[in-house]
Amino acid sequence: MLLGIAPNSLTFSEKQVMKFPITDISGKIELSNGQKMPYLGLGVYKAKSGSEVYDAVTSALENGYRLIDTATFYGNEESVGKAIRESGISREEIFVTTKLWIDDQGPKTAEAFNRSFEKLDIGYVDLYLIHWPVPGKYLESWKVLQEIYDNGMAKAIGASNCMIHHLESLQKAGMKPMLVQNEFHPRLIQLDILNYCHEQHIVYQAWSPLMRGQLLDHDILKEIGQKYGKSVAQVLIRWDLQKGVCSIPKSVHAARIRENAEIFDFELTSEEIQQIDNLDRNKRTGAHPDHFMEHFN
Repeated sequence: MLLGIAPNSLTFSEKQVMKFPITDISGKIELSNGQKMPYLGLGVYKAKSGSEVYDAVTSALENGYRLIDTATFYGNEESVGKAIRESGISREEIFVTTKLWIDDQGPKTAEAFNRSFEKLDIGYVDLYLIHWPVPGKYLESWKVLQEIYDNGMAKAIGASNCMIHHLESLQKAGMKPMLVQNEFHPRLIQLDILNYCHEQHIVYQAWSPLMRGQLLDHDILKEIGQKYGKSVAQVLIRWDLQKGVCSIPKSVHAARIRENAEIFDFELTSEEIQQIDNLDRNKRTGAHPDHFMEHFN
């Protein structure tokens, strides 16, 4: 493990990358329990319940996406489930993630999962995550998630917005998380956590891979994109996958949803990946996992 080493002190060759074959939009990565998950999906954070998120999910599925990431906090699980049920695509082909919100952790966990389960109405959840690790509650919730997993209502379980000490605590409390979903983009690589997850065979997934649009005008990224005839967004998503990080870019626009999937006809060189790595500044767009309660209170 390369814990405690500043990201920019490392060259690309020293950075561990969990390789998985990057083929096309149907490509998958295997979780530690053998479940296979698409490495590219659609995030629906801030997508309004009703026609907006329904149309976004429908567009994604029509363009070959097979992973949809939602959450209790997003308030759109019901519409997501409706779009999946009405897509005409076999349920087994679609991977659905939802998450346990901070207000529901501890004794309310089972009840919260049941609400999400009923709203989605798709038979089972492929991946259920603790959305943020609430101090004093998330370990209790983790035990309930393991029960949910054991009874087959969720095919895999994991956590979101975690530092290494959170992941270690979860392992000590029972089952190792199968996936961690963290903020990840060139300004926030968090190499120590990335390496830890790769060594522990915990799949790493990026939320906010486009840094909420803050990198779309960056000159280096635009130059790399121009070389391949690609947008900055496409370069960033491709960078995710080549770093061994699964990606769930969010959009409600059909053209952008389609564009975000058109990343399988080019490959970044190791030098270009290093250029992008060098943009790391440990800068977040969201809350820090150790201080998020201040953010949401």
